[in-house]
Amino acid sequence: MTEQATGAHPQPRPRSGGQQSAPESVTGAQSLIRSLEEVGADTVFGIPGGAILPAYDPLMDSTRVRHVLVRHEQGAGHAATGYAQATGKVGVCMATSGPGATNLVTPIADAHMDSVPLVAITGQVASKAIGTDAFQEADIVGITMPITKHNFLVTKAEDIPRVIAQAFHIAATGRPGPVLVDIAKDALQARTTFSWPPTMDLPGYRPVTKPHAKQIREAAKLITSARRPVLYVGGGVIKARATAELKVLAELTEAPVTTTLMGLGAFPDSHPLHVGMPGMHGSVTAVTALQKADLIVALGARFDDRVTGKLDSFAPYAKIVHADIDPAEIGKNRAADVPIVGDAREVLADLVQAVQKEHAEGHRGDYTAWWKDLSRWRDTYPLGYDQPEDGSLSPQQVIERIGQLAPEDTIFAAGVGQHQMWAAHFVQYEKPATWLNSGGAGTMGYAVPAAMGAKAGQPGRTVWAIDGDGCFQMTNQELTTCALNNIPIKVAIINNGALGMVRQWQTLFYNQRYSNTVLGAGPIEAGGAPTDLGNGSAVGPGTQRSAGTRVPDFVKLSEAMGCYAIRCEDPADLDKVIEEANSINDRPVVVDFIVHQDAMVWPMVAAGTSNDEIMAARDVRPDFGDNEDD
Repeated sequence: MTEQATGAHPQPRPRSGGQQSAPESVTGAQSLIRSLEEVGADTVFGIPGGAILPAYDPLMDSTRVRHVLVRHEQGAGHAATGYAQATGKVGVCMATSGPGATNLVTPIADAHMDSVPLVAITGQVASKAIGTDAFQEADIVGITMPITKHNFLVTKAEDIPRVIAQAFHIAATGRPGPVLVDIAKDALQARTTFSWPPTMDLPGYRPVTKPHAKQIREAAKLITSARRPVLYVGGGVIKARATAELKVLAELTEAPVTTTLMGLGAFPDSHPLHVGMPGMHGSVTAVTALQKADLIVALGARFDDRVTGKLDSFAPYAKIVHADIDPAEIGKNRAADVPIVGDAREVLADLVQAVQKEHAEGHRGDYTAWWKDLSRWRDTYPLGYDQPEDGSLSPQQVIERIGQLAPEDTIFAAGVGQHQMWAAHFVQYEKPATWLNSGGAGTMGYAVPAAMGAKAGQPGRTVWAIDGDGCFQMTNQELTTCALNNIPIKVAIINNGALGMVRQWQTLFYNQRYSNTVLGAGPIEAGGAPTDLGNGSAVGPGTQRSAGTRVPDFVKLSEAMGCYAIRCEDPADLDKVIEEANSINDRPVVVDFIVHQDAMVWPMVAAGTSNDEIMAARDVRPDFGDNEDD
């Protein structure tokens, strides 16, 4: 099969230049490692165990594949995802059978939701034992079938090179996604011959990348005849490396651009045509622009529920041009007036030419009145935050200053929750692949291992993980991995002592009944009374700690894992602490920011309601006047 033209990021071509190497006698395990070398995999995140152990022996001899020994298989999967998102290459993780493989399920599901090219290699019990409930047996192929782009069960050593080549090709082409390769232990131990490249046989797998010319022309006509168009840009534009073409189209049309949570960085935040992020916690201008639009041009976006709100009330006046590499996405949630199947880079390049032709024929959109409305909304309802009255740290300010003081080309990886939304709002993203997060699955614990993977793939760039104290406690053990493998990431713990986003919902919708959302403790004074943790537990008097310390003590914990750790709780120290963290590059750095507990994410559209019900702040519902339907 010939390589498809694609906007995704396939691995380097085999070094053999297309000529097949002479067969060599090897084990299946040696064949696996040689195959990984030939597809260009340079980093594997994993943990050995019985069924995959044969592969780890030849891996020790490889000079082209670096293995990073993680502390939990979930960390391996998220690290491979962060590596893929930061580099554009296929991420690779490896685990043994049974619990090792099932621990990869969450990161595989995460990669599937966010279209990340990932190859997960798992060991399986010997082929004759499959189906017998053997020790550490799990049907990982069956388990992951709904959350992979494709998966393979390999029981013959001679199939390994072909399957690995196919797995990387499938993961990287078309709509990127995760592929699982489950290999029986006896296939790894058996003798076989190795030659490269193998002959790939993928009948029916032909991703369509070139858009239909007629649909492109129809889209261009709609753009130039619209009065209130919006370019609705998703993560597919970044995956297609189409950001330059997007900028050309936006400046050519002068239409407003909104970038989704997964699309941040596809278009510069500072560009005057950018109106912000849409969705449940999107900017008022972006959300309202989609609601009032008469044309939405969706590029590599999927009309997910977090963007649309109540679907039947979303963008009621808009015609839809929907361009996506995956035909299954088009019309799935919102019917398209002009459906375009194709790679975003080719779609945008063709749209630019078609719009230029429309302009040459005297057809040019007049968006003067539209921009007057957009500018008024932007000026009236800007993103902002209030400083806490008690003088404590504002979490929004912490994140904003981290973004402002970070070195150029810093990569930011966020966990999930309030800090994720604040990082989306208050850090400016000017370039693609500088913002990594779990968008579709919303996986807590993503940030630290994803930052580790990003730093492993981009060692020359600064990588900040913006994490919450809830997320951090799920995967912080990977800081040990970072310390031992010279992967000096920086971690900002936005520590409010609670599951912040859940607590926000309890504040707004559950009469401030904070059931099981308190994580930490308040001050612990020497000789003082036990401090109620809010969950039936208590912390007794003990060592004197600073007034803002919560349990666990993240500074001591991080130091125990080989990190440089600092605590910050005074706004006057904020810049000094961030600059100190930026100056240390020989080990991981963790900063425990003790922030105000009651800060909330605004704007907000409550789940299940219409985007017309957006609240700019608590008890502040924007008034946009009567809806237009012409």
